[in-house]
Amino acid sequence: MNHLRNRLSPLLSTRRCLPTAPAPLLFLSLHRLLSAAAASTSPKPFSVEEYLVSTCGLTRAKALKASKKLAHLRSPSRPDAVLAFLSALGLSRPDIAALVAADPRFLCASVEKTLAPRVNELSDLGLSRAQIARLVPLARTAFRSSALGPNLGFWLPVMGSFEKLLTVLRLRCNILASDIEKVVKPNLALLQQYGIHACNFHNSFLPLVMTRAPEHVQAAVARISKFGLRQDSRMFAKALMVFAVHSQEKLDEKIRALEMLGWSQDDVLMAVRKMPNLLNMSKERLQRNLDFLARDVGLEIPYIAQRPVLFMYSLERRLIPRHHLIKVLNANGLLGDKYDLYSAFALSEKKFLDRFMHPYKHMVPGLADAYTSSCSGKIPMDIPI
Repeated sequence: MNHLRNRLSPLLSTRRCLPTAPAPLLFLSLHRLLSAAAASTSPKPFSVEEYLVSTCGLTRAKALKASKKLAHLRSPSRPDAVLAFLSALGLSRPDIAALVAADPRFLCASVEKTLAPRVNELSDLGLSRAQIARLVPLARTAFRSSALGPNLGFWLPVMGSFEKLLTVLRLRCNILASDIEKVVKPNLALLQQYGIHACNFHNSFLPLVMTRAPEHVQAAVARISKFGLRQDSRMFAKALMVFAVHSQEKLDEKIRALEMLGWSQDDVLMAVRKMPNLLNMSKERLQRNLDFLARDVGLEIPYIAQRPVLFMYSLERRLIPRHHLIKVLNANGLLGDKYDLYSAFALSEKKFLDRFMHPYKHMVPGLADAYTSSCSGKIPMDIPI
């Protein structure tokens, strides 16, 4: 026994040599371990883009664009409150998505200080919650302004109805954000001098005129006078819609384009007096229609200038199919001189078919089918001449 004790004592009394880390290194390892554990349990940082997609219903592309205006957001608390408010008001998910895409900062509005007071103001004007819900996606930024109530109180009687107001707002013309005293009232007074009243907003350019700087509208009146249009004429009001919306440079550019295509100043004056909307058209459309009418049809420029409505007709679906059909009938000796080309282009579709199609469709095989396909834009009319 004593012998065994003597053999074990050195082993029991001597510490076993184990590898140990220096104190600083051990502390660092422990810190990293705790940090990793904390990171695995803490929530992910708030992502504006993901929120816009998953919660607001935006597409990825629209969310990316909108998120740039919301880079300061660090939490969904305020956007959540706004979405809850809009939903309770009656906005659908697509309406909310459209609103947020158009005005991302709407999500940052205070429900208590901004949105709820706006609803109360509009309710005091007599609007129902359903009407207010329809207004919000169209008013957008203006809905967050304290001027909304007074502006709407001005526009409702001017327009004549809430529905007409919505129609104007759908034209992407935010009249609710315009300065009533400095901009709208002077323009209204000027328009009324020429018999244009705001309650008749069928012309899509009229709302744009209402919100232009008054001096710009005054300058447009002066320019129109140079075209020889009387201020009491029906065309003067139509011309004002064009000249007040576009800049002088833009209009001059259209006129130069016509002159480069062979039009004289008298031709331009004639066409604009008859149809001011001619200057609303793109240079490309003006050139394409003029090339066809002058080169392919053989019309003289003065003849076209006296009938500028020819530029309004679709080249592919009206002018070309009708011209080709008439050429086919002429080639077969079926028309003679019993028609006027401008009248043929100007006729309604039903009257054109009654005059130029139905009497001859059995005489020229395939004529009706070829014309129908050509008008629909499917295939060019291929009846041989």
